[in-house]
Amino acid sequence: MALVFASANINKVVEIRQILPDDIELMDLTDIGCTEDIPETASTIEGNAILKANYVTRKFGLDCFADDSGLEVDALNGAPGVYSARFAGDHKNSDDNISELLRQMEGKTNRACQFKTVIALNIDGEQHLFTGIIRGELTLNRTGTSGFGYDPIFKPDDYDLTFAEIPLELKSRISHRGKAVAELMEFLQNR
Repeated sequence: MALVFASANINKVVEIRQILPDDIELMDLTDIGCTEDIPETASTIEGNAILKANYVTRKFGLDCFADDSGLEVDALNGAPGVYSARFAGDHKNSDDNISELLRQMEGKTNRACQFKTVIALNIDGEQHLFTGIIRGELTLNRTGTSGFGYDPIFKPDDYDLTFAEIPLELKSRISHRGKAVAELMEFLQNR
C-alpha cells in the first residue's frame, strides 16, 4: 500500500517512517511534486490536519494523511496549541518558540501540559480522524539535543528525560504522534 504523508517536515517524515510497517510505502509532499506551502489557517489542530489532507486529495487525487500537532499548556489555557509552530512569530523558529514559552511560564508553578496530534486520513473517498495525546510537564530549561520543536522542554509523565533526550525508537512509541499513528495503523490493518 502506498500512502502520501502531507508533510514537508523531514523530522516528522523520519518519525512516521520509524513507526510504519514495511509494507506501507510512505511518500511525502516532495515525492508527489507538491512544493507549495499548504495553508494552515484553521483555528484548531483537527482543522489544520483536515485542511492539509483535503488539499492533497483535491489537488493530486491521492489517498493521503496529514497531521497537525500542538503543545497545550494548562497554565496558559491551552496555548500555544494550534499556534505552536508560530508561537514566537510567522518565521516558525523552534528556538524562538521555546524561549517565548519559557518567558511566559516564568513564575508559574503549574507546568502541566500535553502534546496533541490529530491525523486526518483521506482514503477511498472517506475521511477518518485519529488522535494521540501524551501528558507531561514543561522543564525549566532545555535539555537534550534530539527531537525537534518543543522536545527539549517537554518531559512526559512517568519519565525523567525530555523528548529531546529519549531515543527516537522509544519516543516514536510513546509520543502523541506515535499514539495517533498507532490508531491509524490499526484502522488500516482492519479495513
